[in-house]
Amino acid sequence: MEVAVSSVSHPVFARIYQRVSVKMDEAGVAGHRATVAAGLSGRVIEVGAGNGRMFGHYPPAVTEVLAVEPEPRLRAAAGVAARSAPVPIRVVDGLAEALPAADGEFDAAVSAMVLCTVADPAAALAEIRRVLRPGGELRFFEHVAAEEPGGLRRLQRLLDATIWPPLSGGCHIARDTAAAITAAGFTITDLRRFRFPSEGASGPASPHIIGRAS
Repeated sequence: MEVAVSSVSHPVFARIYQRVSVKMDEAGVAGHRATVAAGLSGRVIEVGAGNGRMFGHYPPAVTEVLAVEPEPRLRAAAGVAARSAPVPIRVVDGLAEALPAADGEFDAAVSAMVLCTVADPAAALAEIRRVLRPGGELRFFEHVAAEEPGGLRRLQRLLDATIWPPLSGGCHIARDTAAAITAAGFTITDLRRFRFPSEGASGPASPHIIGRAS
């Protein structure tokens, strides 16, 4: 089913992100996206599809992707990207906290650089769990709070409380997303922590996780 919702508009950020996402993929994010999609099959819901940078990585065993994106400019770009995707993709308006899908409708869910921006991560993860069939899988790739206490974590919290969300379309860099996934009732079956970019000084958004949960 599809539910009409009010769009979340961040036009300035959306324009910037469309350019930056290409550069990030070229710098190595594309490889992480491929890892997220590897081995998926059946029906997949992608939460926060952005401008469709995940679309080219879905394997042929995926029969359909429902790509949910609330930001109008990014959703339009995702619609264009869907036309040349290797699997059938339907792009729809929707919020992570109120997914336009029925209970147990999907075999897998994908969250790639999304849970940092949703207004209510717990509600979003509850919705993802709701629309997955029993035994369904969540694939995730997110930037997160620094694991070790210290200066970087303090800096992340300071930026989250001040300038970072307004400048980044609502993004937060101090969220413990792995803990949130577990708290939502998922069992994390694979988790890797890393810094991106891997070389040079660590920026406030450099800690990342990638993994799977069931």
